[in-house]
Amino acid sequence: MSKSENSKPSKYLNPYIGGVLLGLVLLAANFVSGRGLGASGAIKSAVVSTVTTIAPAASEKTGFVKEFRQSHQGNPMKTWLVFEMTGVLAGGFLSGALSGRLKFKVEHSPKITSKKRLLLALGGGILFGFGSQLGRGCTSGSALSGMAVLSLGGFITMVAIFGTAYALAYFFRRNWI
Repeated sequence: MSKSENSKPSKYLNPYIGGVLLGLVLLAANFVSGRGLGASGAIKSAVVSTVTTIAPAASEKTGFVKEFRQSHQGNPMKTWLVFEMTGVLAGGFLSGALSGRLKFKVEHSPKITSKKRLLLALGGGILFGFGSQLGRGCTSGSALSGMAVLSLGGFITMVAIFGTAYALAYFFRRNWI
C-alpha cells in the first residue's frame, strides 16, 4: 500500500480559528488593496473575456459585455478579484494535497446519487450567480466585506442569505441528511 492510502487525513482547522483567520485576511485585503473580498467579480471577468475572445462582434452588441468592458479598461483578467480567486483555488488545492484529502469524488448523502448531487450543486450555483448579480455582489463581497466596514447593506445581505437558507432548509435537507 502506498503512503497516501495508508495515512489518515488530518483533522480540519478549528472553525473559530478559521473565522479569525478569515477576518484577518479580510482586514489585510482592505488594508493592502483598498478592497474587500469577493468571487462574483472574478467570474464576471472570466465570462466577459471568454465572450470577447470567442465572439468579438457579438460582444460589442451584448449590453452586459459592452458595459463591463467600458467600465473596466484593459484586460478584464488582470483584476484584483481574478488574482484573489486564483489564489483561493491554488490554496484549496494545496491544502487538500498537504492534508491528504485530494481525491476526485462526489460527496453526498446515501439517499441521493452523485448525478443528483451534481445537478443540485449546478442549479444552486446558477441561482447563486444570478442572485449575486441582482445583489451587486456575492456573499463575500456584499455580506462579509460590507459588514467589515459596518455597512447596513452588508448586515441586511447577511440576514437575507441566512434567513433564506433557514427557510428553505426544510425542503432540501433530505438530500443531505
